[in-house]
Formats: sequence, C-alpha cells, structure tokens
Amino acid sequence: MMDSETSIKELKDKIKKFCEARDWDQYHNVKDLSIGIATESAELLELFRFKSERDVEAMLKEPKRRNLIEGEIADVFYFLLRLAQKYNIDLAESVERKLKNNEEKYPIEKIKGSNKKYTEL
Repeated sequence: MMDSETSIKELKDKIKKFCEARDWDQYHNVKDLSIGIATESAELLELFRFKSERDVEAMLKEPKRRNLIEGEIADVFYFLLRLAQKYNIDLAESVERKLKNNEEKYPIEKIKGSNKKYTEL
C-alpha cells in the first residue's frame, strides 16, 4: 500500500474496522484521541532531540532508525485519522479550507522569504 494508491477514506475505514474489532470506541473520545496525537507527536520529537540536521539526515538513511521515525509518524497519523473518522471530519475539505485561510493570512507578496509572524505584517 502506497500514498499514491490509497485514499484517506480507505485508511479511515481500516482504522475503524481495526478499532471496532477490539471494542476501542469506549476509549476513543475526542479528549483521549487528542492526547494520543500529542503523546505520539512528543515521541516523534524525542527522536530528534539534540540532533543536528546532519544527524537527522544520517538517521533517515539508517534502516533501523528510519523505521522508528516512520513508526512514530504512523502513530501520529493513526490518532489523527481516528479522530477525524470518529467525528466525521473531512480531512481533505479541512486542509483545503485551512490553505485558503492561510493564503489570505500570509500573502505571498508580504511573507515570501520572511520569518515574520502574521501579526507583524
């Protein structure tokens, strides 16, 4: 299964089936799924703590470490997909709406090449 061959809906359906087979709906409320996203994100971040860009590049080339990184990314994505699946959030629509808002918030002519916050524009 590859990104180019898999839809978000397919992933949501797989996660739903997996969780329902284990009777995990009782544990998967918005608060606990959000905690899962934060916890797994912290575990991903921990892999890069005190690492230089060169260190990270080396980690990504080493199969064992790359596997750890991919696993943590998958955990974050899993909880995100599960949250969206449980609460009927259309991720594609949400991302499109967010991009549109950010296009207005961060106009290219004012922000390109800048690290200014939108409040400083």
